[in-house]
Amino acid sequence: MKRQTLLVIFAATALAVSAFSIGDDNGVAFHGSIQADVLFPEEDNAIGTESYDKRILFNSYADLNMISKYVDAGARVEFMRWPLPGYEPDFAGWGVPHIYVKGRYKGFELTGGDFYEQFGAGFILRTYQERSLGIDNAIRGGRMKVSAINGVRLTALGGVQRRYWDWKTSSQVYGGDLELVLQDLFRPLADKNISWTFGASYVLKHEDDQTIMVPGHNWRLNLPKAVNAFDLRSEFQKNGFAVLGEFAWKGQDPSFDNNYTYGNGTAAMLSGSFSRSGLSALVQIKRSENMAFRSQRSMSGTSAFLNNMPVFSYLHTYALAALYPYATQAAPGEWAFQGQFGYNFKRKTALGGKYGTKVKINLSYIRGLTDNPGNFGEMGSNGPSPKFFDMGQSYYHDFNIQIDKKWSRSVSQIFMYMNQMYDKFLEGHPEEGKVRSNIFVVDTKWRIDKRFTLRNEIQYLHTRQDQRDWLYGLIELSVAPHIMVSVSDMWNCGETDTHYYNAGIAGNYKANRLLLSYGRTRAGFNCSGGVCRYVPATRGFQVSYSYTF
Repeated sequence: MKRQTLLVIFAATALAVSAFSIGDDNGVAFHGSIQADVLFPEEDNAIGTESYDKRILFNSYADLNMISKYVDAGARVEFMRWPLPGYEPDFAGWGVPHIYVKGRYKGFELTGGDFYEQFGAGFILRTYQERSLGIDNAIRGGRMKVSAINGVRLTALGGVQRRYWDWKTSSQVYGGDLELVLQDLFRPLADKNISWTFGASYVLKHEDDQTIMVPGHNWRLNLPKAVNAFDLRSEFQKNGFAVLGEFAWKGQDPSFDNNYTYGNGTAAMLSGSFSRSGLSALVQIKRSENMAFRSQRSMSGTSAFLNNMPVFSYLHTYALAALYPYATQAAPGEWAFQGQFGYNFKRKTALGGKYGTKVKINLSYIRGLTDNPGNFGEMGSNGPSPKFFDMGQSYYHDFNIQIDKKWSRSVSQIFMYMNQMYDKFLEGHPEEGKVRSNIFVVDTKWRIDKRFTLRNEIQYLHTRQDQRDWLYGLIELSVAPHIMVSVSDMWNCGETDTHYYNAGIAGNYKANRLLLSYGRTRAGFNCSGGVCRYVPATRGFQVSYSYTF
């Protein structure tokens, strides 16, 4: 692997030199960024923090990219020798895990090294980086993109997948994606303002054999060395109306996630949206079964997945509304329903008032395919096979309504009510049952003058389960254009009488941003896109710095 890295570095250097030799007319530019997140941890028995061997923990990244007319190249250095709390043990390390060179000419693009890719909604392939979750499952290899024919886009790729500081050559991934843009192929569609695309994808995972024995029997599993996956999709748009349909199928893929059973995987999604002046609506339905797709069948962790199943729950930014976030259940599967509706009441109407009123309603409802979702069947069997329309236990529901009201030129408020049900099965604790909660939020913003803005949040969560009631308050002062100061407290007033206080100051100047804060963080889950990372309780002084150029 070191030899491969040196070859990529040599190729990137050679192509970078050739890019400079093209001439000034082609415009060679360098872009990059630096990011460092640092914690000086303190032990706190009241909130149950860990015992720390190090006085300082941090994650740091530095990216450098060269962009020119025909050639791009770049690399990233990462130093996580002593990472922030909650990351998986294999996350720790340092080095240059990401390096690439990309060439393009007249509709052809060729990439060598590390790259990210997504086919469709990501049902069978999505590689990406999400630093807050510790995810970086880039593919190291080669990729070709062709767009030389108007209305036709083709992608072909192959390589090995990164899992933290390891690239297992015993497992390779190959794939192709074809997308037809019909309005570019047929002029009458464009004349009628119609946008219509068709897409088809294929992914092959090849993995060496492995000795896995069935407990209680002298049986060795016959593992498939090749796992095939297919995806078909179509999206139609006209004016403010859009509809998307997608279907994916995955072959037999016994793995850590499904207790090494041999059932096929499927995913189907239908999404429709409509928007016009002052009105918007989105309705989505998804059914997935046995769609956990890893590059290494026996490897746990969030960075071993080739795909990502999109989450159908509203992404909350308020602290108490996000206290129980939903994580997509890819392995057992789920039925997921989501609706989002918005309406703007015009100014100088009974409900709009002088400045108008915005109302948003969001609904999410997610259920399993069976009433026993933790039972994947006996190892080596075909596993459960629920009928297509079968539905099992409820995992999650969320109904919330938000009202955005401007009272004057300087004062505006957001009111939110949320009713939520969250099954602790999602955290691996089915014995704890369901948490049913009602959440209230009032967010007030007062623009004092051109420089000063004061914002205040008051939140309340009521539940009879888990740790019972919570109260949250925040005061935030912004001094344009460089400074923001905030103080907050999240108080478990229902059971433990514990305060999770935090005070911070953030500053930005040109491309620099610095955040200093001190306080407590509650143990819980940090989620993005339906993928979650458990974050243990912490207390300490935090520093976050970023710079882009």
